[in-house]
Amino acid sequence: MLRGVVVAATIVAVSVACSRGPAGGAGQSAAAPERPWKTLFDGSSLDGWLTTGDATWRLADGVVSADSGAGFLVTRESYSDFELELEFFVTPDANSGVFLRCANPGKPGAATCYEVNIFDQRPDPTYRTGAIVGVAKPSVAIDAGNHWNDYEIAVRGRHLVVKLNGQTTVDVEDDRLAAGPIGLQYASGHVKFRNVRIREY
Repeated sequence: MLRGVVVAATIVAVSVACSRGPAGGAGQSAAAPERPWKTLFDGSSLDGWLTTGDATWRLADGVVSADSGAGFLVTRESYSDFELELEFFVTPDANSGVFLRCANPGKPGAATCYEVNIFDQRPDPTYRTGAIVGVAKPSVAIDAGNHWNDYEIAVRGRHLVVKLNGQTTVDVEDDRLAAGPIGLQYASGHVKFRNVRIREY
């Protein structure tokens, strides 16, 4: 009889321990730690980037800028799901953008990448600054000219979110592109970028 009681008590103790999970976590496993941020542009070099076109990219004072020609800076690495943060300065007449998941990094464009636009004076304002060209117009019109701005862009599976200066301008789902390099564009005006970093999911 005593032997049966001991066996039953042991079974109960083991069951309780298992239900608590590791370190007594009440059935919840420890959450995976967030992956660290990685600097893509630190203000001192363009070592992680390729160039296309003839834009006059220059480095000075922690900034990469261009004011003539046309072209892109394109990351050497490809990215799928990530958060991207960067700062940019443009003149009101500038045409620029941040290109994501580029299927053809040698020729970035709205047809082969997700283009998060920077173009206050776009003739057709449907996809002006804050939009993803051809995918979603901005929910609020924000002019970026003549001051520094922040883009926070989250891309996870088919879910794309764009925040400009803390305001959500796009929250949409689209599955056209799955992975690819990131591009920074110069097309007109005066364009500057700084503090570009990424955190992959």
